[in-house]
Amino acid sequence: MAEKIYPDSGVELSTFVAKNYDRVMNTLSFGLYSSFIKKAIKQMGIQPGNTILDLGCGTGRNAYLMAKYIGDTGQITGLDISELMEKQFMKRFKNRHNITFVKQRIDQPFHLNRQFDIAFISFVIHGFPHEIRKIVLQNTLTHLKQGGIFYILDFAEFDMAKMPALHRFIFKKIECKYAFDYIERDWKTILKEAGFGYFEEHHYVKKYVRLLKAIKVKP
Repeated sequence: MAEKIYPDSGVELSTFVAKNYDRVMNTLSFGLYSSFIKKAIKQMGIQPGNTILDLGCGTGRNAYLMAKYIGDTGQITGLDISELMEKQFMKRFKNRHNITFVKQRIDQPFHLNRQFDIAFISFVIHGFPHEIRKIVLQNTLTHLKQGGIFYILDFAEFDMAKMPALHRFIFKKIECKYAFDYIERDWKTILKEAGFGYFEEHHYVKKYVRLLKAIKVKP
């Protein structure tokens, strides 16, 4: 793997992890990821015909779950920078004309020259320094239609000092430095300042994980 842009981050993956990403996620979450991601995507209320921007789409595992809701008239565009992820994504959707992959960094300003009904990001944004997260939010705002929905599936806000000792030990072992900062921040306030509002949330895994819904309100 090339030298990391963010040395303290976990979002830039080694070759081994990238090749085996879905299996690694299952292992690190003790099998819980597969369960709550299905529940979260169902609770997103995706409708036939929706257009979805999947930020940091990885292997397409989440897009595959979303695809059954969009029908033949909807579209999913996945963004990622990993060639290994691209290969797995393209293999998964080789027969789906309405699901595409774009090799694109989400932590730098970009323009796809279109807007979407829904933007989705799953366990990616916590792995960036906070100033970089603001760029991701601006990219999302730019690419959502007015009134479009932004879903963040990631860690909830919680006090790590109050976690049971075993949970705290696991979190510290598997998560990067930026995750510790992420869980301490008020994400509704951050999103409001970025141009979002009308929040809803669903919690999973003893409320350590959250699906946070935000609507684009800023033109």
